[in-house]
Amino acid sequence: MRWRNLLAGLTACLTLAAHAQLLTDPNRDWREAEAPPPPALRTEGLVPFTPSVASELRFGLDPDSLTLGPDGVIRYVIVARSASGAINAWYEGLRCATAQVKTYAHWNPGPPGQWRPNPNPAWRNLGGEFASRPAVALARGGLCDGATPNGQPRDMLRALRAPRISP
Repeated sequence: MRWRNLLAGLTACLTLAAHAQLLTDPNRDWREAEAPPPPALRTEGLVPFTPSVASELRFGLDPDSLTLGPDGVIRYVIVARSASGAINAWYEGLRCATAQVKTYAHWNPGPPGQWRPNPNPAWRNLGGEFASRPAVALARGGLCDGATPNGQPRDMLRALRAPRISP
């Protein structure tokens, strides 16, 4: 009987804890707005950033693609260029509140050159096995201010363009 009471008490505590977490989770009612289609690909006028010092690719964010949706998702186009001139690009969404990124589409450079939608875009953590180094660099470089977007897109761009001073 004693074990039964202990088990019942433990179950009740776990149930209450789970319920309390649901009540205090600020993201419990969050819904993603429908992502607009990717904008036309631009390769000029990009804001450069460095996701990794070991990368041989040059990365840039298309400033005209940077938006902040009513759902708090920051959407943008990243362009990566190799030394030979080959281009890779992707259209992503970033959630500062949960430190997650979602890839909506990749650029298909073959004729006629068009965006290829990701058939099953899913949110993935910025850290971990499937982390996106460019997304992490953008989040830390000025798109996010901790768990919130860093103001409006113009503020984010200003932060990305500002010279970084190491402590």
